[in-house]
Amino acid sequence: MTRIEPLSRAELAEFEPFFQIVEQGMGFVPTSLFAMGRRPELLRAFAGLSGTILGPSRLEPELKSLVSFVASRAAGCSYCQAHTGHTARRNGASPEKIASSFEYETSPLFDPRERAALRLAHHAALVPNEATNAHFEDLRRHFDDETILEIVAVIALFGYLNRWNDTLATTLEDAPTAFAAETLGEAGWEPGKHA
Repeated sequence: MTRIEPLSRAELAEFEPFFQIVEQGMGFVPTSLFAMGRRPELLRAFAGLSGTILGPSRLEPELKSLVSFVASRAAGCSYCQAHTGHTARRNGASPEKIASSFEYETSPLFDPRERAALRLAHHAALVPNEATNAHFEDLRRHFDDETILEIVAVIALFGYLNRWNDTLATTLEDAPTAFAAETLGEAGWEPGKHA
């Protein structure tokens, strides 16, 4: 059960254009945004930052979603795992690829470029952070510095969201819950405190 009751979408009418963009990309508006709306200045700032990081970029949407999924899984946030896995599917990743994304080192579904990005996502999301110079040397074989910064920005954004949602025990929405139960259930995913 959520620890801070979110506002309703109707109570946050000034954010409706942002909510529509989010809904178009995700298929729903996350409950976490309605809780953030209790502090409108926080939701405004988050909308700008997340729109910049998750919007069009050099990094293709499928890989960006998988980076956010692996970072969220490394951090242990069931809420964000369900969201990012669901979004990865909407961005073209197969259910098999999503379910085996934590096996990026050995799964034939991942190429060296994807492995480099997911390796950083995994190690940078741990506490304490385990990113090394070797991770960046590997990344530079596949990405320019601007794209590497995009990868780091995605990891950092989900670090914030992982802490936000796990701390508040944000209630998980129906669509990502159904996706995660079906696709990630065999890998041990459970909604836990987000049910």
